[in-house]
Amino acid sequence: MKIGSAIMLCLFLSCCSGTRPSMLGVKEGKFAPCPGSPNCVSTQAQDDTHRIDPIRYTGTMEQAKQRLIQVISSMRRAKVITDTGDYIHAEFTSRLFRFVDDVEFSFDDTNKLINFRSASRKGYSDLGVNRKRMEEIRKRFESALSK
Repeated sequence: MKIGSAIMLCLFLSCCSGTRPSMLGVKEGKFAPCPGSPNCVSTQAQDDTHRIDPIRYTGTMEQAKQRLIQVISSMRRAKVITDTGDYIHAEFTSRLFRFVDDVEFSFDDTNKLINFRSASRKGYSDLGVNRKRMEEIRKRFESALSK
């Protein structure tokens, strides 16, 4: 590979990650809404394209939070960025192009629910990756409950 091609490839791959969005977090009990693009899912979305069911838990919020962190940590190219109170923010990076998805979790201990939002930083379509990932997290979380 020529040096110029290698530099261009590095620049391309580094631009895929994007910068961390400023609208992360829970404000007045809500995540930021999903954009119009299909590369986001949220338990708080009103439309069928973006809507996904929250994760139910039993026991204490702290137990559920630790179980969720274990699930995230067991997944490839996943990193917990923020862990404060009833909120977790994690980043998931794709293997090939290094695209980053931001995944947020908020615990509703009154109703024993984990609400979440998973969104791609870049692009329009994610080919269903965010929805599949969140269903995989749900499956692993529920599997950990039965052990």
